[in-house]
Amino acid sequence: MDKVIDDFHDENFFLDNFYPATVSYMDRTFPTSEHAYQAMKSNSPKIWDWFANRVPTPGQAKSLGNKINLRCDWEEVKKGYMKNIVTAKFEQHPDLAEKLLATGDVMLIEGNTWGDTTWGICDGEGKNWLGKILMELRSNLREEG
Repeated sequence: MDKVIDDFHDENFFLDNFYPATVSYMDRTFPTSEHAYQAMKSNSPKIWDWFANRVPTPGQAKSLGNKINLRCDWEEVKKGYMKNIVTAKFEQHPDLAEKLLATGDVMLIEGNTWGDTTWGICDGEGKNWLGKILMELRSNLREEG
């Protein structure tokens, strides 16, 4: 893999959790995968409903997600939730799955300037979990045909 997509904007915006694609998850339909992920920081179905129905933008969802009381097991379960939500997004939107497959074997890196070294890479540092989830999903989609 000598080519890299490290900017989830413009033609690659569909890879970003802020991309405007609804996600049905936990018996709710969220405006974006960001909304769904931020909602899962709580165990409260009322909070999930709030994120699904009352939070207008993914930026606001992220901001609110940083202010709610986290479920006690969040650090242990957050990666699994992200994987499930991202998978749901691409399974529910075949056009996006096609675009993901069209990235071939290119390395996917959620490059950022805001210091997110868990889901992406900033200033050369980070775990890039979102990129890894996307690449694993791409591989699985390819195998499923």
